[in-house]
Amino acid sequence: MSWLLSKGLRSFVLLAAAASLLLNVALLMPALYMMQVFDRVFASGSVETLVMLSLITLLFLVLSLFLDVARTRALSLAGRSVERLLSPTALRGALEQAAGGADRADVDALRDVAQLRGLLNGNGILALFDAPWLPVYLLVITLMHPWLGLAATVGAVVLATLAMLNDRFTRVPADTVVRRTRSSTRRAETLARNAEVIVGMGMTGAAISRWQQHHDELLRAQDEHGRRAATLAALARAFRQVLQVATLAIGAWLVIGRQASPGVMIAATVLLGRALQPVEHLIGGWRVLVDARGAWRRMGERRAAGSGEPRVALPAPTGTLELERLTFALAPGRPPLIRNVGLTLAAGDSLGIVGPSASGKTTLLRLMLGLRRPQSGTARLDGADVSRWDRDTLGTHVGYLPQDVELFAGTVGENIARFADVADEHSSDRIVRAARRAHVHDMILQLPDGYDTQVGDAAAALSGGQRQRIALARALYGDPRLVVLDEPNANLDAAGEAALLATLADLKSSGVTVVMVTHNPAFTAALDKLAVLKNGALEMFGPSAAVLARLHGGAQAARVVPFPAARTVEALP
Repeated sequence: MSWLLSKGLRSFVLLAAAASLLLNVALLMPALYMMQVFDRVFASGSVETLVMLSLITLLFLVLSLFLDVARTRALSLAGRSVERLLSPTALRGALEQAAGGADRADVDALRDVAQLRGLLNGNGILALFDAPWLPVYLLVITLMHPWLGLAATVGAVVLATLAMLNDRFTRVPADTVVRRTRSSTRRAETLARNAEVIVGMGMTGAAISRWQQHHDELLRAQDEHGRRAATLAALARAFRQVLQVATLAIGAWLVIGRQASPGVMIAATVLLGRALQPVEHLIGGWRVLVDARGAWRRMGERRAAGSGEPRVALPAPTGTLELERLTFALAPGRPPLIRNVGLTLAAGDSLGIVGPSASGKTTLLRLMLGLRRPQSGTARLDGADVSRWDRDTLGTHVGYLPQDVELFAGTVGENIARFADVADEHSSDRIVRAARRAHVHDMILQLPDGYDTQVGDAAAALSGGQRQRIALARALYGDPRLVVLDEPNANLDAAGEAALLATLADLKSSGVTVVMVTHNPAFTAALDKLAVLKNGALEMFGPSAAVLARLHGGAQAARVVPFPAARTVEALP
């Protein structure tokens, strides 16, 4: 639990610890009050003594109320601090991991943050703060009588042993439950993402049956963990009751032998219950502590895996793009998707990438943007390795339209502005400018609320073509120097394709470097250069007219010049 003393939490935790100290001192008072009532008030018959003792005890109880509230509030603030400090980092890591080629965003990191906050807002953490005061209570009981102290100490040792056994026997089942819970959740999320296909093709029953098989494994793991934890927790509760009865019996025996007073007997029993209560709560809530410990360990592993050297701020790029013998495979030992690809684009050049399906076109775009890390070679923007750029800074100079277009809940304007503050006058001007460059301004004005039209979840209110054109405007927001388009005409009608051609001409006149995956002859002819990929290798690269002539059998109008790992095609003079 060393994470509780990390920099962002230390002040809150120390405040809670100080409140726990004063609270546990204040809670000694009810036991002492009982002892004084039995031993002094009953013997003297003094009402005045009873009143004074009652007022003092009431004062301590009121103080304990405020201390308990202060401690809970401090831990609640600590939980909120954890959420504020770790959640953005966790989400950023999840997004970068997903963008880097993972099958899904690692939202488990957000669940881990929620577990840490859940611990700080739960009762388990209170027991953790109270448990260290067990020796103090045992010392006070021992001062009342050594036999009572011995019985209490033996009971505390037994409960502590049960706590250790609880950790030993439930750790592996608890880890199994966490792992299988996340696996089951991921499978359910996958089914939900593909709901149209599943329902439309009558696969619902089979899909649920397959999910149920994995979910049954989770249920078995939960049952095993719950059985062990419940048995140990019940054993701890029963033993504490037996121990209190035993303490009361020993106290009564001492009273009969005139070795202790009735007040001592009652006070020792009450103090023992108070001393052992946190230990019992720790045993009952051990899973929460184990989950929090595992969550913190995983957060540390993610930070270690994602940590990098500080990046020096680089000047705004002009758009020169260089690919130096890029080779990329999804995993070691698997066939590479990109094989030794190298090419250079000057600032303002436009490049079309063509090739059959599964030839590596989209993967090459991701390598250009630094979303993937090649096993060998380097992608450079203005001479700097794109992986060395700060992602947020690089994003302001790059526009990207992926093959699978996604818009987010919010207005059309917010989506174009990449969720910058659209109320800012400067942002509003840039939004309209981007829409005009994408030739989508008039289309947006036809929407029910123009730029303020709510897109809704999954942009269901818009057609595929509208989503793609708005996403193009988003890619052009902020006047990027490098624009990467992955089949931007996939959902466009004739008007949309004409608008896209006009956009390419505008970008050319502005000196913006454009890389575009397309198979449409109208677009390939409008680009400066073409690169032909086949099985991940660069088969041809050169001016568009020459490459197209070569592809269509016009070898007489072009000649081939040797190029590393490819054939560079140049037009004849």
